Amino acid sequence: MDEIETIRLIGVLRQEHRDLDDAIDALIFAPANDQLQIARLKKRKLKLKDEIAALEDQLIPDIIA
Repeated sequence: MDEIETIRLIGVLRQEHRDLDDAIDALIFAPANDQLQIARLKKRKLKLKDEIAALEDQLIPDIIA
């Protein structure tokens, strides 16, 4: 995967991360919230955060000291 594709993928993952934030907020404030669904969404959100961090690390060149 080249740098441009990696940057695009990071953008897509960040958007999905924000969408999950909105979905979690909507579920939390719903009259009959589903705690299991909220937990699953939060877990997915953390996984996305890790994926984004890993991709961003690929973009940073290794520095030999």
